Amino acid sequence: MPVKKINIAILLGDPSGIGPELVSKLLSEEITDQANIIVIGEKNILEQGNKISGKSQDLIFVKNFDEISFQNGNKFFIDISKGKNHNYKIAECSMESGKSVLEALNLALDLAKENKIHAINFGPFNKTSMIMGGNKYSDELHLMAEKLDVKSYFCEFNVVDNFWTARVTSHIPISEVPSHIKKEKIIKPIKLIYEAMKLNGVKNPRVAVQALNPHAEFGTEERDEIIPAIEDAKKLGINADGPLPCDTSFITAFKNKNHDCIVGMYHDALQSGLKAFGFDRGVTVQGGLPVPITTPAHGTAFDIAGKNKANLEPTLNSFKIALTMAENRLNEQN
Repeated sequence: MPVKKINIAILLGDPSGIGPELVSKLLSEEITDQANIIVIGEKNILEQGNKISGKSQDLIFVKNFDEISFQNGNKFFIDISKGKNHNYKIAECSMESGKSVLEALNLALDLAKENKIHAINFGPFNKTSMIMGGNKYSDELHLMAEKLDVKSYFCEFNVVDNFWTARVTSHIPISEVPSHIKKEKIIKPIKLIYEAMKLNGVKNPRVAVQALNPHAEFGTEERDEIIPAIEDAKKLGINADGPLPCDTSFITAFKNKNHDCIVGMYHDALQSGLKAFGFDRGVTVQGGLPVPITTPAHGTAFDIAGKNKANLEPTLNSFKIALTMAENRLNEQN
């Protein structure tokens, strides 16, 4: 039996980037009527986004979640500005922007821990501004994991056209990658992406696994670590395949539709292929967290911020994934 409407928190993103104008457009889309929406941010930032996009919304403004009554409507705005009405400069990193983002994010994560919201969808953050504003991590995923008390494995997924990717290593020098290619590290993203895709509605995800070396043969990592990890995944009932040579893996898995997702050994082996096929449609999903959290895969795009040129499609796609995953998770629990 389908669950009642889920509650999704939407964050405006960095106030100096394209996030506010994208959220302004998103809130005007009919699909947002399928959930209870709680926008969290500063009222003047939303107003700035509306001015750029030319959109407006019928939002109910409240000071905190306890003032919300979904009998009165399905779209609310928790205003965290506390009357400060700060004027954020477009296309500029700042401590103030970072602090605003962190305050909204922390509130959303607190509400998630209290089971008051079931998913979070956010406009793009600027990592530099967040660090200037007090984030002790180099990205938002580790902050989210700490705030949500996650002790198990987590990682970032990137998605284009419902094709998902995960990687064994991420932002480390290429010279350090081989030392991390171990069976026990490879199996973790394989298992996680398999379960995440099932939550997103794919019944038996076909998981491709990339090689590390050219043509999957000029080295020992495939024989010693990658193939054993794939075999262990198969023993767990995971529909895993590989190792696929990196240079043709996206042709085989994505273009030819032979797989639903791919796990790679390092950042550029995955990101180069994925962005070549769909840079303007990409979504990022924060994997391994107790609540679905999604965002468009692009950044704050300072070069076009304030010009109403930002493409809504990645933001819309990210909202759809958050909605689907949250609905399926609640259905599983009921």
